Amino acid sequence: MGEPVIDDASLTLPARGGPGNWRRHNVGRLLNEAVHRFESLVLALLAETDFREVRLAHIGVTRNLDIGGTRATELAHRASMTKQAMGELIEQCVALGLVQREPDPADRRAKIVRFTENGLRFLDEFRGAVATAQREMGERLGEERLQALLDTLWDYTHPEV
Repeated sequence: MGEPVIDDASLTLPARGGPGNWRRHNVGRLLNEAVHRFESLVLALLAETDFREVRLAHIGVTRNLDIGGTRATELAHRASMTKQAMGELIEQCVALGLVQREPDPADRRAKIVRFTENGLRFLDEFRGAVATAQREMGERLGEERLQALLDTLWDYTHPEV
């Protein structure tokens, strides 16, 4: 049996590597590296505030939490994780003072997760950190390229719109 044939030419990004580099130079890998860089900067900025104990996993809760509150099961669904894993993260966010759990008036067995006053202050800090990280990206790429990237990623992730 011979070696499998892999068509490197169809996967190589122009001027970013050569044949065989498709595993490191593909859109998925580069998007992942960009997300890591962006979110690392956001976390570093948050570390300079009262919210230095917040981790990326906690942000996964707060990104999906409606201002008026959201059921824990819906948070798990939005974050594409199990209810048990989301429950652990919610408990950590409760311990950090970001959220609280309350009985759902429509179904006393269910819980609504709501931001605390401290959690709303966190959202302001988070918004500022995201804005700073995005500004840094704009300075590096140029505003026109950043806007094109934002538009392109929106179009790709929201094909139904």
